[in-house]
Amino acid sequence: MSLSLKSDTAKGALFGLLAFGMFASHDVVIKLLGGGYSIFQIIFFSTIFSFPLLILMMVFDRSTATLRPNFPGWIAVRCGLSIPVMTCIFYAFTVLDLAETYAILFTTPLFITGLSVPFLKEQVGPRRWAAVLLGFVGVLIVLRPGVSDLGLGHLSALLGAFGAAVTFTILRKVGNAERASVMMLYPMLVNLAGMSLVLPFVYKPMAMPDLGINALMSVLGFLAAVTLLVAYRKAAAVIVAPTQYSQILWAVLYGTLFFGETLALNVALGAAIIIGSGIFIVFRESRIA
Repeated sequence: MSLSLKSDTAKGALFGLLAFGMFASHDVVIKLLGGGYSIFQIIFFSTIFSFPLLILMMVFDRSTATLRPNFPGWIAVRCGLSIPVMTCIFYAFTVLDLAETYAILFTTPLFITGLSVPFLKEQVGPRRWAAVLLGFVGVLIVLRPGVSDLGLGHLSALLGAFGAAVTFTILRKVGNAERASVMMLYPMLVNLAGMSLVLPFVYKPMAMPDLGINALMSVLGFLAAVTLLVAYRKAAAVIVAPTQYSQILWAVLYGTLFFGETLALNVALGAAIIIGSGIFIVFRESRIA
């Protein structure tokens, strides 16, 4: 396999790194805004600013299919999870260090492995189960229960990782039979409706610069999702999926530059174990597929 930058494999890896770099920048904006505004208000405006981008994507979608879901039950579950998952993840970013938040969120592939048995009827061998258990040992090292003070932010990150794993598992189950616009539109509508009910109780007037970076966050999230889609079309999942772990480097950089954070030894060690187990699972799945 050629390692030239002209090869699809190299392009897929580079697009993956670019996508997760944009996702990391998106998360920094969440943390910046979270110091002055409710996460419900941030989610509301993020959803509002995302709608024009989704409409633009639908305009250029050449599919002749309707927006009616082929699997309404699974789409309903995905919609039902959208608000709690976003709320948990956004809250974790506002109260925890970036590197600590990412280390916990990196458990998502571990949860997906476990969920693939009941949801997708996949066979998971003892090696992958061992990798999952090792990954959760890494989580214990990050959290240090009984030593460190654990708060709602840590629980929110874990719940967010589990909820994200459920939504990704649903995507794997029905994604090939549903339009991308269907998978995105209905959760966005649910988010908008839900946040609209909460907004009057938490609203705080936003300064124009803050409103601007809220819009920037929406653009970064949309572009990152599109870039990641290109990456998976260029290269196999075994190449693209591990690029997610580059976010820990962005977390250290952004945490140092913007928030005065330092990478704790237990977080670095736990993250290394979680990342190692996640990479093993990806490679193992690629050999079985």
